[in-house]
Amino acid sequence: MESWCMGRMEAVPVRTEEELEFVIFCIENMALKQGRNATDVYVAVKDRSNILCNYIVPGYEFLHTQDKEYILEDIENIMQEQGVSI
Repeated sequence: MESWCMGRMEAVPVRTEEELEFVIFCIENMALKQGRNATDVYVAVKDRSNILCNYIVPGYEFLHTQDKEYILEDIENIMQEQGVSI
């Protein structure tokens, strides 16, 4: 599976459909929680930060076992730490 995380330092590519589905789950649910467009969230976590490629994708094994609220709160905390807004 080709990845849009290639080319970033220490980034891990999306390897499976399950990982891709999880990325989509995170982006769509963060958009709903923030009352924003999913495209805005995608740009924030991929293009304006390293959150997608250096946290969400490599953290899939752990994160996908957590509940939705934990996942979204964790991503929000990382966004705050990095000064990333949607």
